[in-house]
Amino acid sequence: MASVVAALSLEQETHLLKLLPEPAQLHLLYKGSHHGFNMHTLRSKFDKEGRFVVIVYFNSGDVKGGYLSKSSNESEDQDAFAFEINHQEVTHFPVLDDSKATHFSTSMSNGCLTFGDCLKLYTENISICVESWDIMYHQGCWREPEYLDVELELPWTEEKNLVSFKPACRSLNRVRVLLMGPPGSGKSSFINSVRSVMFGRVLLLPFIGTATKGFIKKRGGKPTALTLCDVLALGDGERTGLTLTDALAVIKGYAPEGSETSGYRPVPSINDQIHCAVFVLNACQIMSTSDDLTETLRTLQAEIADLDIPQVVLLTHVDQVCHAIQEDVKFVYSSRILQEKMQKAAEVVGLPVSYVLPVKNYSSELSVSCNTDILLLSAVHHILQAVDDTYEENHPLTTADELEALGLLWSA
Repeated sequence: MASVVAALSLEQETHLLKLLPEPAQLHLLYKGSHHGFNMHTLRSKFDKEGRFVVIVYFNSGDVKGGYLSKSSNESEDQDAFAFEINHQEVTHFPVLDDSKATHFSTSMSNGCLTFGDCLKLYTENISICVESWDIMYHQGCWREPEYLDVELELPWTEEKNLVSFKPACRSLNRVRVLLMGPPGSGKSSFINSVRSVMFGRVLLLPFIGTATKGFIKKRGGKPTALTLCDVLALGDGERTGLTLTDALAVIKGYAPEGSETSGYRPVPSINDQIHCAVFVLNACQIMSTSDDLTETLRTLQAEIADLDIPQVVLLTHVDQVCHAIQEDVKFVYSSRILQEKMQKAAEVVGLPVSYVLPVKNYSSELSVSCNTDILLLSAVHHILQAVDDTYEENHPLTTADELEALGLLWSA
């Protein structure tokens, strides 16, 4: 039997995940066309679940729905919200009275689920319908209702995935990731923070520092297929810091690790090259980025794009730009202040905002925390996924590799 899959597009899912109070994954548990258009059937799917999202797809392409962080048996939920996703924007409607966040009524023949006074879901004429008293919504029949379980990303699961990760491209022994950014952006701190996650405690390791002088560093931790490479900071223009020529020499594999960039490797292999370029920017400084640095970043981005190497942006110090995030980093995807910073970071580098990954490094903490670990490992996961996606497309398997992958090639 064919598997039941959600109709949510990748872009819509990305928008929805950013509204959730914590990093999470979505799993489809109910689909109207498969399980039947019945409110009691829908409710039975999430009575025992802690977090869930109900999604409505309209023929116009709009997506609407609601999120609850508790079972529908509990009416009080301060994290509940309704939402609308259309082609142009995402609209978020947080709960105003958490004591009336949700209610399931049996007054109608097939039941009625309400999200406060914002959304009302009920069955009529073998269809599930929605009513709303907010001007952003309208009454109409759903094209396809779905219910998705929200599963929090546990740090030990993400850590296990990192340790067990192997590049999809068989030509790669390890994934080499280069961190580039201006002084104080948090490149070295990110590397040490990832290592702290892997060790389960905050590591007190020497930093390269905030100066524009430095050299290539390769940092490890638990055995993984990931190598994070640190270089001296980018300066304003070619006169200070890492130059465009030196950066490209590192990316193409001509500059060996652990040496000044004047070192030279005449014939670098694919395993000597950088497989993902990461621009590290400080959220506290992003709004005042100089024109010279912006030009340097955009020139680098364009040159790297010509090499078919994936690129992402790490936005650090996110806890220092928003009080809510400072209290708990779980609010990183719902902070409007941070969204503005992410938009600016994307503009500065010249990449889409979906390529910007917010992180909080360990700096003053004495112990690791679950939500910070999740944010750090989520960023690493996106980086590794970008490498796999790029190299699977640009470096297809050889015939021998394909046969071996299919179990059709044996050694004598």
